[in-house]
Amino acid sequence: MTALLEIDELNAWYGSSHVLHGVSLRIGEGEVVVLAGRNGSGRSTLAKALMGLVHAEGAANFRGVSLIGKRPYAIARMGMGYVPEQRDVFPTLSVRENLLLGMKRGGSHFGVAEAERIFPILYERKAVKAGLLSGGEQQMLALARTLMGDPALVIIDEPTEGLAPQIVKQVAACLKSLQTRGVAILLIEQRMTMARELATRIAVMGHGKIVFDDTPDALAANERITREWLSVGV
Repeated sequence: MTALLEIDELNAWYGSSHVLHGVSLRIGEGEVVVLAGRNGSGRSTLAKALMGLVHAEGAANFRGVSLIGKRPYAIARMGMGYVPEQRDVFPTLSVRENLLLGMKRGGSHFGVAEAERIFPILYERKAVKAGLLSGGEQQMLALARTLMGDPALVIIDEPTEGLAPQIVKQVAACLKSLQTRGVAILLIEQRMTMARELATRIAVMGHGKIVFDDTPDALAANERITREWLSVGV
């Protein structure tokens, strides 16, 4: 499998606080890698480091081109999408306007009609200001807006956090749809049931490092990793 994203010995900081300690990870084209771990393990920091949002050193190459030192907009134009945990919709703009802002210059394989097909509520609420949407609706909008940029790889941070079970199913269905299209996904997710259904591999983080990287079946068989590095009840 051709490597789309290659990370080697990546370190990252928040100010003087050293958070990532030599992270190495590879994601192939069309692969779905779930990034698991307890809160504070460094998962969200890794996402931000890859998108140029925190200071990072080491190697992180996307399609053979270094991400280190690049601005977030330049990284997005390279073909990487990012859906942050906070969703970050434009609250005073309508749903439709939010979608159009995400559209790739020259058009995208994933257009407004496709977004509204996968998430019918976005069509029903197309004229509503995004700030008036529920948390679940904002999550769907943030994900759809990112896909409008036609990314080859999408980093998604806790997309099901705080959502009702019905909305979780819709988000999972969208991710499966992306998987069938060949879009690679780096998914930060606590719900291991959904993670195992989607993942090609599961990488577990602890103390700013990757402590496990293998198939979902291998993780299920590894009681030590589950006990030491994952939350109770995973």
